[in-house]
Amino acid sequence: MWSDRASGYWKSSIRALHSIRQFRQKKPVHRTSQKIRKLIKKPIEKENVDHKVYMRDTIGNISKILRSLTWDSAQEKLGKLSIRWDSYTVNQVLKSHPPMEKAWLFFNWASRLKGFKHDQYTYTTMLDIFGEARRIESMNYVFQQMQEKGIKIDAVTYTSMMHWFSNDGDVDGAVRVWKEMKAKGCALTVVSYTASMKILFDNKRVKEAAVVYKEMLRAGCVPNCYTYTVLMEHLTGSGKYKEALEIFSRMQEAGVQPDKATCNILIEKFCKTWQTWAITQVLLYMKDNFLVLRFPVYLEALQTFKVAGESDILLRQVNPHFSIELSSKEEIEFKETPANVCFTIDRGLVLHFLTKQNFFAIECLLTGMIPKNTRLDSVIISRIIEVNCAHGRINGALLAFEYSVKMSINIERTAYLALLGVFIRTNSFPKVADIVEKMVRAGISLGMYLGALLIYRLGGARKLGSASKVFRLLPDDQKGTAAYTALISAYFSSGNVDKGLITYKTMRSKGINPALGTYDLLVTGLEKKGKICEAEMYRKEKKTLHPDGHSRDIVSMDEKICNLIFSRNLVS
Repeated sequence: MWSDRASGYWKSSIRALHSIRQFRQKKPVHRTSQKIRKLIKKPIEKENVDHKVYMRDTIGNISKILRSLTWDSAQEKLGKLSIRWDSYTVNQVLKSHPPMEKAWLFFNWASRLKGFKHDQYTYTTMLDIFGEARRIESMNYVFQQMQEKGIKIDAVTYTSMMHWFSNDGDVDGAVRVWKEMKAKGCALTVVSYTASMKILFDNKRVKEAAVVYKEMLRAGCVPNCYTYTVLMEHLTGSGKYKEALEIFSRMQEAGVQPDKATCNILIEKFCKTWQTWAITQVLLYMKDNFLVLRFPVYLEALQTFKVAGESDILLRQVNPHFSIELSSKEEIEFKETPANVCFTIDRGLVLHFLTKQNFFAIECLLTGMIPKNTRLDSVIISRIIEVNCAHGRINGALLAFEYSVKMSINIERTAYLALLGVFIRTNSFPKVADIVEKMVRAGISLGMYLGALLIYRLGGARKLGSASKVFRLLPDDQKGTAAYTALISAYFSSGNVDKGLITYKTMRSKGINPALGTYDLLVTGLEKKGKICEAEMYRKEKKTLHPDGHSRDIVSMDEKICNLIFSRNLVS
């Protein structure tokens, strides 16, 4: 959570810097009469407004071209646009998050424009795009290009690199970037110091993090709210709750007020270990400063007080907009109050747009809700996903799914099944392993048939990593004949026949019986790979075990599912 906020903080700093450097111009001094100034005042304001609207529309139009057209068609259209290609325009287009491949093609296309030259801002944004996608080699290549071309590399670029290395699990790489940034004499900011501390604390390198904090103080860099939050997160994670609250008090004495995010993080941490006394201290501060909890944190705190047998009056006073009653089934019902009327309005708008099938309006609403932490209920989000899937709108369904993840909303089983169903129908599998993981964590079972079918289709799409992950996520009672056969099929489809055969032997060693579909898959797959002798061996084994098509009087449902998928749908 913190890394997202910190990332947004220094990214917004880049945007602000752009605005200052791109548009800061000296105004000419004209000796005009008061009447003339009054006459020209309104037209000038209108002209500025028109310019801003024009730039917004232009960038939106370019982003739409990159998203909707092939690169050849997009390149042709971009060349016909009568606009001035400057650093600000190119950077804003990149920040609109076009597809990664298109962003890179556009970046290189812009570099060939007459009179245009990439600067530290466009390079850093391109670097961020690759980093966010975990294309670390590509990110390093962009950074190398900056060095070779003499592009200015400042603390923002280095901090970005440090963040993405850490995000990819390369802590040593992040530390190496930190040391290089200091060696180059960059003007370090509080964001840079705090990002370094966060990375080190999260990876149990406490002494190094303490050294960075002392360096920051010696450099005269004043800790901000994010810095104090990182310190308190570390202390609470180490069980030092009193010390964390001391920092909470000291930051206020230093003139830095804890914000809503900080308070939510602390209370969430305290709830994990039932520290009701510490929760009360933070709630008292929130009450005095009119801050409220996010709904999931509120529920967690409510449960903590309930289990501890302590009064939750203060919690309810701090969050009067949550009027909650727990029914006998422990379901949560909202009471309509003036304070939560915004929730009702948002819900009503979404329902209206669903009825009208105005999917674009729903996407705009969800996109606007995410940064504001505006929360819809599980039923509505599930319905959005289902309707988008029914209309084959994968991107719209994924946006609603990502919203549910960020807002900690548990969507319904039907929504998960709708997502997986549209992936299978379209043979497109974006984030499918992540979706299955969330589904399993929510206690929702894929079932033997869907689990095996999904692994099989992922293998056919040459997504072996995702197929293996889905197999691992299955509970043991669903790792039967169909699931193992599907995994063997995935290995065969990826060309890894040996691994497929090892998987078959593992299946047999666990006492799992092969089905007709298993043998059909093995024989056909081995023949296609030129392993005729081994194929003949399994053909004979099939005849020995299944002289009548069955080895036993009763064939399990698992084997029937395997035969349904693989007896005729053989590996390609």
